[in-house]
Amino acid sequence: MDSNYLKVEFPSLPENVSLSRVIVASFAAQLDFTLNELEEIRVATSEAVSNCVIHGYRESQGRILLELTIKDGELEIVITDYGCGIQDLDLAKTPTYSTDPERMGLGLVFMESFMNYLTLESEVGKGTRVTMRKRPERGTNHDGSKQ
Repeated sequence: MDSNYLKVEFPSLPENVSLSRVIVASFAAQLDFTLNELEEIRVATSEAVSNCVIHGYRESQGRILLELTIKDGELEIVITDYGCGIQDLDLAKTPTYSTDPERMGLGLVFMESFMNYLTLESEVGKGTRVTMRKRPERGTNHDGSKQ
């Protein structure tokens, strides 16, 4: 399959979380994802973008870059903010940890469980980048190779 990509930049406004879900689901629909897989992709995306809005920029506003790529039958989602960064990545990856006591701290848990691949890169004062990949289950062997 030929590759396709999309780059979208938008302000870190709460209303853009739902917009990012729609964009990613529409783009992902080019592959043979089930409705359940598309919902998992939407949830993982909204968690990542919400983290940018709530934690990356806190009380300020900044920009979020959403990069989508389809290559060799796999969807890649890269979400980047240029906010405060994460002080302690290991602590941030701990289930139920959150810098906001009002939050459950399960965003990274959802992202990791719903996607085939997740990496988190961050530098204090420069921002955070989340890279997620997902391959449709249909037409794929359990080892990830094509049927």
